[in-house]
Amino acid sequence: MRVDETGIPGTYRVRPERLSDERGHFHEAARYSVLTGRTGMPFEVRQVNNSVSRKGVLRGVHCNDVPDGASKLVSCVRGSMLDVMVDLRVGSPAFGRHEVTRMSADDGVALYLPGGVGHAFLALEDGTCVNYLLAAEYVPGAMVDVDALDEELGLPWDLTGPPVRSAKDAAAPGLAEVLASGRLPRYSPSPAPASPPSLPSPPSRPPRPRS
Repeated sequence: MRVDETGIPGTYRVRPERLSDERGHFHEAARYSVLTGRTGMPFEVRQVNNSVSRKGVLRGVHCNDVPDGASKLVSCVRGSMLDVMVDLRVGSPAFGRHEVTRMSADDGVALYLPGGVGHAFLALEDGTCVNYLLAAEYVPGAMVDVDALDEELGLPWDLTGPPVRSAKDAAAPGLAEVLASGRLPRYSPSPAPASPPSLPSPPSRPPRPRS
């Protein structure tokens, strides 16, 4: 798989290498050593969530106010969606910046993001299913919501009509109000990726006796 950092520090796109034959295809969706080595953060799955949405459903923007331990790997396992990440970490050099990724079950692309980065998506097909691998279990009250249609954020949803949203998402405050509340997480740079372990040196051989 190929893991590339996006324009938001600490977030990555994961593009799998697909193996295809007459039966269909196969790809690795995640590998611990690759993710940990590339991001510099251990990623151990503590919870798995799925959401299913009909076309036109807009979910988010959601982030976690405990950024370091709440990273997640997001992928589309059925249908297609327009995914948007927003840096909501106070002090981040990319604060307020967003990254857009069109994702589908056909391409297998996944996104890795720490908890302080906001996440939202628009379902482009009925029955779109999104899978979340979470490095931390859900904690009631730890979620921070920001209005996905906030003009200050200016997220490029390219809507042709009103999206379908939950009452909670539709009532979420804009970025300025959430920032003033003090609930947004603070930015802390990710540690440098760990160097791969060095291989042990081969055992020395005793000198060969001369004849």
